[in-house]
Amino acid sequence: MSGLEIERKFLVHKAGRPYKEQAYASSRIRQGYICSERGRTVRVRIRDGRGFLTIKGPSGEAGMTRYEFEKEITLDEATHLMELCEPGLIDKTRYLVKSGQHVFEVDEFYGENDGLVMAEVELQSEDEPFTKPDFIACEVTGDRRFYNSSLRKMPFTLWRDALPEEFQ
Repeated sequence: MSGLEIERKFLVHKAGRPYKEQAYASSRIRQGYICSERGRTVRVRIRDGRGFLTIKGPSGEAGMTRYEFEKEITLDEATHLMELCEPGLIDKTRYLVKSGQHVFEVDEFYGENDGLVMAEVELQSEDEPFTKPDFIACEVTGDRRFYNSSLRKMPFTLWRDALPEEFQ
């Protein structure tokens, strides 16, 4: 897949974690970054025994839109490329939750990002309407602290106390 990726990101309320019960699928994801400079990232991901290589360009002004190229690679290739990654891997479980006409991807992070739960929804346009599930809290689209490539460098556990208690 390649083209423009348009997505919005949200923090998830800490109480109850209802997204788990609402999810129709889940998968464990491990990912690393070969390059995570501002404006361009090269990511290696292993998800459900499959490998992926993803290249992303800079985000637009609102932080919602950017170019994305993704290609499936073999698990062996992904495993070897993980060895080339910058320090700090991302480890998370992704839950898929349908809401209206959209699917929200809810990521529950582990390790140095333990306690962080974010949801994102992909859109066809920046102004496309969507129905938020009840577990969605504040929007963090465009806040670089919540980019996975940033969480690798500055993990959530180092700055989570700066957020309201309901998100810690």
